[in-house]
Amino acid sequence: MKVAVLGYGTVGVGVYGMLANAAGLEQGPVLVRPGKENEPFKVSSLAAILEDPTVGAVAEVMGGVEPAFTYACAAMRAGKHFVTSNKALVAAKGVELNRLAREQGVAFLFSAACGGAVPFLHNLALARESDTILSLGGILNGTTNYMLDAMQRLGLDYADVLADAQRLGYAEADPTADVSGLDALRKIMLACAVAYDLLPTEGLLNEGIESITAADVAHFQARGYTCRLVVSGGRSADGGVYAYVEPVLLRAGSPECSVLENYNMARYEGQCAGSIVLMGQGAGRWPTASAVLRDLSGILRGERSMFSAACAEGAADNGGSVHGYYVRLPAALAGALPAESVEKEGGIARLITAPMSVKAMHEAVKALRAQGAAVFFAAIKE
Repeated sequence: MKVAVLGYGTVGVGVYGMLANAAGLEQGPVLVRPGKENEPFKVSSLAAILEDPTVGAVAEVMGGVEPAFTYACAAMRAGKHFVTSNKALVAAKGVELNRLAREQGVAFLFSAACGGAVPFLHNLALARESDTILSLGGILNGTTNYMLDAMQRLGLDYADVLADAQRLGYAEADPTADVSGLDALRKIMLACAVAYDLLPTEGLLNEGIESITAADVAHFQARGYTCRLVVSGGRSADGGVYAYVEPVLLRAGSPECSVLENYNMARYEGQCAGSIVLMGQGAGRWPTASAVLRDLSGILRGERSMFSAACAEGAADNGGSVHGYYVRLPAALAGALPAESVEKEGGIARLITAPMSVKAMHEAVKALRAQGAAVFFAAIKE
């Protein structure tokens, strides 16, 4: 099967290179910007791909919702299978693309959009066929894991580890999607859609690592905690889903503490299978390209979809997820949260809250920040 590639950046170069040695797959044309057609295999017109009867599949690695969505629809309507690593595209348009792919009788696969080389969505799609998925999540952003790991193991501050992550290619020039938790949130959206037939587009909550300081790290490490940015999803009490991202403080024996540098750790719990944990490289040229090739090879085996025909958009309900939190905020505002313990020093309060819902905690911190308060918070997992 000849494969056209949309985009020739970091991942596109990897996908095109791997196609040369992939069983049953063949290098096709690569879409680039006008003026970049400096090699025979590069084209600047999508029509050159859509009108080529020898192209059986299109692999999109451009990123962003548009023009990727327009290109995806055009490829499917032209009878081409469609594979993407674009989490923003699938989070925004996944249900619509799933419907179109089924109407056109083509594949729509996107395991590279969540976890890179880690076959999280791939295995989740298989598991849900014979088991009930009770919960899912893990560490799904290599950039923030690298930064948190460096702050805690090397004693560096936030600005330094961010600069290192950018120098190493783990973080973009604009790292907002990673450090805010948005990138990880999109991934849990996709996982919920695969596991539960519901793509949550409302009611989602994400807290990143932008507010953590070296002083916070020193304080919670002295009390035996390690911090990781963790995504959580599962069935809510009303039959819907919960889906959120937030820093979590864990004890040394927790498996998340062994996930170092830019690695990912994805997990799900099956009612029959129990806890399944997958680890590996979550980003970068070759890990992501390998996941794209995994999906293309899956098409050759007859795989066509990751969302079921029943998958629909809906709202997440995070009101039923409850745990305690570690919070750093101005001492004058310490009474704004229900606290089980409070330490105050130098105008700063550090407290452990009574158990409260994820929704209530995120709303309370939003209100505090609206008053100009600098706040760091993390869930506590004992």
